[in-house]
Amino acid sequence: MPNIPRESPRIAPLDEAAINRIAAGEVVERPASAAKELVENALDAGARRIEVAYADGGKTLLRVSDDGHGIRAEDLPLALSRHATSKIDGSDLLNIHSFGFRGEALASLGAVARLTVTSRHGTEDAAEISVRGGAPGPVRPAALRSGTRVELRDLFHATPARLKFLRSDRAETQALLDTLRRLAMAAPQVGFVVRDLSGGGDGRVVLRADPEAGEGAEALLGRLSRLIGKEFAENAVPILAEREGHHLSGFAALPTYSRGAAVAQYLFVNGRPVRDKLLTGALRAGYSDLLSRDRYPAAALFVSCDPMRVDVNVHPAKAEVRFRDPGLVRGLIVSGLRHCLAEAGHRASSTVAGATLGAFRQETGAAGPARLYQMDRSAPAARQMAYQAQAPQAAVDGFGFAEAPSARVEAEPTPDHADGGEAPAIGYLGAARAQLHETYIVAQTATGMVLVDQHAAHERLVYERLKTQRAHRGVASQALLIPEIVELGPDDAATLLAEAEALDGLGLSLEPFGPGAVAVRATPALLGPVNAEALLRDLLDELREGGAVETGNITARIDAVLSRMACHGSVRAGRRMQADEMNALLREMEATPHSGQCNHGRPTYVELKLADLERLFGRS
Repeated sequence: MPNIPRESPRIAPLDEAAINRIAAGEVVERPASAAKELVENALDAGARRIEVAYADGGKTLLRVSDDGHGIRAEDLPLALSRHATSKIDGSDLLNIHSFGFRGEALASLGAVARLTVTSRHGTEDAAEISVRGGAPGPVRPAALRSGTRVELRDLFHATPARLKFLRSDRAETQALLDTLRRLAMAAPQVGFVVRDLSGGGDGRVVLRADPEAGEGAEALLGRLSRLIGKEFAENAVPILAEREGHHLSGFAALPTYSRGAAVAQYLFVNGRPVRDKLLTGALRAGYSDLLSRDRYPAAALFVSCDPMRVDVNVHPAKAEVRFRDPGLVRGLIVSGLRHCLAEAGHRASSTVAGATLGAFRQETGAAGPARLYQMDRSAPAARQMAYQAQAPQAAVDGFGFAEAPSARVEAEPTPDHADGGEAPAIGYLGAARAQLHETYIVAQTATGMVLVDQHAAHERLVYERLKTQRAHRGVASQALLIPEIVELGPDDAATLLAEAEALDGLGLSLEPFGPGAVAVRATPALLGPVNAEALLRDLLDELREGGAVETGNITARIDAVLSRMACHGSVRAGRRMQADEMNALLREMEATPHSGQCNHGRPTYVELKLADLERLFGRS
């Protein structure tokens, strides 16, 4: 073996500099991880304003300044030593309430870069200390108004090989900004300013997030609007759930505001940004019935619990966590998401209307659209006379608009019938006015119009009805004439049999059959003929990841069958509908959860406000 010499080597301790560089490789992977450690220290210090400056993606310069409580001058040398911290006393590594606690950040940064720390504690004089080549220098007087300023230059100059693994300046900048956005979301009351000094001078501000007014969800929504965009804030619904001491809060975007990649998923545990597979999987499962597989939800979710119930000391980067009861947390997220999205009802994202307006192209001449002056507008009486003169004498058979029972659409339905009867209740989706190409329903609302895809809308309605029937009556099972024996191994068989009762409620009946084997006596009838062994192995994979059986593979496959049934049992495109049928469809959409998107995540309707229509025709 080339890595092992022929002669037995002698064991010898590494020198302190090598130890620090090896340890730094776990904590500092790139400029973004260095910025994460420094900003977390600033937040732990009680900072209310944090400024981050960088150059060349953070490779040549990274400076973090804050107005926190600072470090005493006599403590500066100790702050640069490994495993020295003021955040824990070492007696309990689970009851952690701060971002940092390992005492490795500054020591690791000093081992791989040129580090200077300047700080002022209270009314004491400011002081600074520098580290070159891993060796700290003396403490010297400095000028600083308050807080702490940490300057990091020439990252990885002590380990040049690591520089070859860094990406381009642009890629490192994007990673740096993404890390800072996540930290800014975790602290809405803290102001953040990020400057790019690559061009020299004062640089340019690339990110600014002023402290948000208010508290709780209000402050968080304001911060998310600044960092993710106003579109997310307009199309997100609040989420608030609690289960056995675990709390879930935040905002989840509507399914029709989905993304093509998982770039807008922000997860936090006790205020700490994390990238955890359990939480990501739970987020995906919460939208599993609403999105196609090539679309990803957008959300900012905050899970909070007793620190004793979650272990954050899994990796030096502290990006992964381990919950004492992962199934409970996963169920909380899935059920919380489904509940808040169901409360959104038929609501669809505003971006759908924006895309629709963008599809319209206003024809303009060389000088642009003609301006409309007030003198060109006719008086109301003149307009009424013109409307009467322009009214058609007779509608051509097969064309024209079929009037709904009520000609007026108002916030409150009013008696408008000749026979003195009550007008039908008009909801958010208005009253049907026409059907275009036997596929789309045109409805008039109190504030504009709605265009509905009749097949997509009815598909979702039928699907939700089938799921409700399944929930009330249970999943019918199909007994096998000859039970199928599946060899799994002792551990896998025990894992499945431990969930036999839950699986039986989903139509899958299992019994032990000797050591390491399971007898499948019944399968869900909706699935038809199934490969029992493949089904059980899929369930095992789900259980190994900590997923609950109730939201597992069987339910997903049954829902897929229901979705196909709903598609074939829905109103097809090309069918002419009467006015009462169209209005009944609109009313059912208003009363059905998730009716804003079909089973595949596509929007079922587009809403255009009257102001949008007027703008299209130059009337605004």
